[in-house]
Amino acid sequence: MSDNLKIKSDQRQKYSQPLGDLISGSRVETIPKVIEILKNVDSEIQIYLVGDIVTKDFLNNQFLKEKVQISIIDEKTKRESIKADFEDFFDEIIEFENPEGTINPDSIDLLKKIAETEKRTLLKITRGEEDLLVLPLTLVLPLSKTSKRFIFYGQPPITDRKPSLPEGIVMVELNRHVKKLVARIITLMQNK
Repeated sequence: MSDNLKIKSDQRQKYSQPLGDLISGSRVETIPKVIEILKNVDSEIQIYLVGDIVTKDFLNNQFLKEKVQISIIDEKTKRESIKADFEDFFDEIIEFENPEGTINPDSIDLLKKIAETEKRTLLKITRGEEDLLVLPLTLVLPLSKTSKRFIFYGQPPITDRKPSLPEGIVMVELNRHVKKLVARIITLMQNK
């Protein structure tokens, strides 16, 4: 697997559906909803984040911050540069390139190694974007018998599809079903 994985343009609409539950609302509205949901989980929680704004919002809340394991950012939001000011929280910072609209196939092995270390890790995309890396992250994270693992990523509003999707945060509870779904998506991307 040496070529970057891409979603075919005629398939983009199909894959714009959130991988998990969409918690709709603005940043101010969604974080309290996330906290309320997670406070009702009756086991240890581990959080994995994809996106700068989601990372910033989670690390600004003590309850959420203590559960963060891995965060993937590109120091951009809506294609505009922003500065990450939370690097000191992480045990390890790794820089990586992932071209826009693709998945660098090396990300799968890299994310697997990061997950195995159990260090709080920031994966910073220095060229490209992080958006699609939610897929290999979901694929490589092992299921846990002792804790619940959640992946969160930001959902911009999508109005050019039916039905449209509102802005919010997507909460993906890691389980066999979602891992199979993601494996199928990645297989389709490989067979482009």
